[in-house]
Amino acid sequence: MNTKTAPKTNKAAKADAELAEALRPGQSVELLKELHILTREGRLNQDSRRKLKQVYHLFQFIEQLLRELPEEGAGATLADHGAGKSYLGFIIYDLFFRARSGGGHVYGIETRGELVERSRELAKRLGFERMSFLNLTVAESAQASELPMQIDVVTALHACDTATDDAIAFGLAKKARCMVLVPCCQAEVAACLRETKALALSRTPLAELWRHPLHTREIGSQLTNVLRCLYLEANGYSVTVTELVGWEHSMKNELILARYTGQRKASAAARLRELLAQFGLDKLGDTRFRLA
Repeated sequence: MNTKTAPKTNKAAKADAELAEALRPGQSVELLKELHILTREGRLNQDSRRKLKQVYHLFQFIEQLLRELPEEGAGATLADHGAGKSYLGFIIYDLFFRARSGGGHVYGIETRGELVERSRELAKRLGFERMSFLNLTVAESAQASELPMQIDVVTALHACDTATDDAIAFGLAKKARCMVLVPCCQAEVAACLRETKALALSRTPLAELWRHPLHTREIGSQLTNVLRCLYLEANGYSVTVTELVGWEHSMKNELILARYTGQRKASAAARLRELLAQFGLDKLGDTRFRLA
């Protein structure tokens, strides 16, 4: 009986070569299958190539921030807010933390208990020991005993509405060295603009920018992120705003990168107050964008 393994077909060999070329050295195929980035057979298709492009593009920004930390991020802590299925946290752990023996920990924070349990089970199955998943809101996590006093990197990918602001507040409370934010739907500022629209129209022609409901939503979203950037700068962070490549299918592809420098910009604080007053958003200066 011939016990030799049959040689792979040209098609299978080509698929193996394509996969090896697409993945990073040592990257977990099982993880990518679990996250539905690869097919059940562990193969690439058009959709998985798109997903990998998205993942790698976002990861390169986070990896650079981690490498800027002491000891190139070997013992870094990272908190991922609005984690969902925690695919971002898993990818970061697999590509950055798993091979590093110097410690480091990834925390996934999510309000849906079933997703938290699923992530815990997957981490256990894959042997990702330095990952924790907490069933908490972003706001609750700032006071949670399960988290350390300081977190090095805070991420929030498509955290809805004010959850991005809660992630910023968390980062400030935890003295985060870096924040990586991809804001999602933003309704709070738009709602405030609608409340004061009539008064604004009587005062300034600039209110024409948000007179129509569609424009109110668009201006509200844009203004929210501008205020967030100024707020971060006023609290001692340098801020870069860019676009995620490969996320063209989503309107929410704005990426805000913040690095702590300790230099609080008085000019940013002044502009923040001026914009809040100009757009009739003074009450947010006492809550969401309150400065020390």
